[in-house]
Amino acid sequence: MQTLHCRAVRLKIMELPPAEIVIVDEAHHIRARTYEETIQQYPNATIIGLTATPCRGDGRGLGNVFDVIVEAPPVAELIKLGKLVPARIFVPPAPPDLSGVETAKTGDYVIKQLEARMNTNALVGDIVEHWLRHAERRRTVIFAVDVAHSVHIMRELVKSGVKADHLDGNTPQGERDAILARLASGETEVVTNCAVLTEGFDLPDLGCIVLARPTKSLLLYLQMIGRGLRFAEGKTNCIILDHAGAANRHGRPEDKIKWTLEVDEKATNKEHEARKTDHKDPFVDCPQCGEMRLRGFGCDACGWAPAPRSQGIDHIDENLIELGKRQEAARREQEQHRHTFYLELKGYAATVRRKDGSTYSPGWAYHKFIEKFGDRPPYRWKDERGIPPSDATLRWIKSRNIAWAKANAA
Repeated sequence: MQTLHCRAVRLKIMELPPAEIVIVDEAHHIRARTYEETIQQYPNATIIGLTATPCRGDGRGLGNVFDVIVEAPPVAELIKLGKLVPARIFVPPAPPDLSGVETAKTGDYVIKQLEARMNTNALVGDIVEHWLRHAERRRTVIFAVDVAHSVHIMRELVKSGVKADHLDGNTPQGERDAILARLASGETEVVTNCAVLTEGFDLPDLGCIVLARPTKSLLLYLQMIGRGLRFAEGKTNCIILDHAGAANRHGRPEDKIKWTLEVDEKATNKEHEARKTDHKDPFVDCPQCGEMRLRGFGCDACGWAPAPRSQGIDHIDENLIELGKRQEAARREQEQHRHTFYLELKGYAATVRRKDGSTYSPGWAYHKFIEKFGDRPPYRWKDERGIPPSDATLRWIKSRNIAWAKANAA
């Protein structure tokens, strides 16, 4: 589209090819100036638009170009047909605090303000830690706020021993192709990006999506998570690590969206809006198998059907945890994680020597625990024997050692 518009419409150095039918891919962009000016050159042609998200970035309809929407099977049906895979969504205990972040004319957050709020060492550290804990080393794409945020996440992943690359709109095509080829082969585990892989990127073996970029746009949210829902041999689901609070705002990928052509109306997820109106937390667990389900819906995992009155609200305590865990289960899981982490620190201190040959002091594990969690380990754990550290814990220790060495050098 960009080449055609530049040469035939703007510079007029070539003639537009004649056409009775014009097919526009990624048709949600059709309100952009380049698209509109090109389409206007075909006043008598039939215009066919193809897109998974038939709306503008702010959700409004495309009725200035199209007369009718012909809907394909929705995501939920495509999952049942085996054409897409379901998502397992992990969320923070509360969405990131975006109070004071203004809304741009496009209807989404002002990027500079959003970057200042999201690109902090604490939030980036959470992304790295929870990828190590939950992503199962699957091939992953991370969506960041801007280039600086994407590079920051990539560097912290590399510090933790993860094979990660970054790309953005200025990455040369040859380098971009090489990065994506390494991701496809598994040589690279994670690619962080800013506004590059949201559409037109197809890697069915992608097993994890990390949302580090909050958005008010339903279109952008669906495009981002859609990268991970493609079916591949042996792939049963896609893990979504939602650090942006997007699932709580926009709902599940399999929700039925009400699309509209009206230019003054917006596409809506009425199912999710109803959940948010009726309950603070629209997600609950299945009482039969414990898997996450949407309030008022049956469980896809075991087939359990809800009673006329839905179950209670669950809250997720402190840790990024899979949606659907009950409050008590979440508390127990968090306590177990803290306990195991402390014993792994003790195991590391007891078996590893420093570069100068000295051993770690007995209080090393105690102080590292405080560094991570901000409070002291319970006294009852004091005399327990350490255990071998997990891969995630080893990488956390390595990242802290690197940070300490850099601070010492400075």
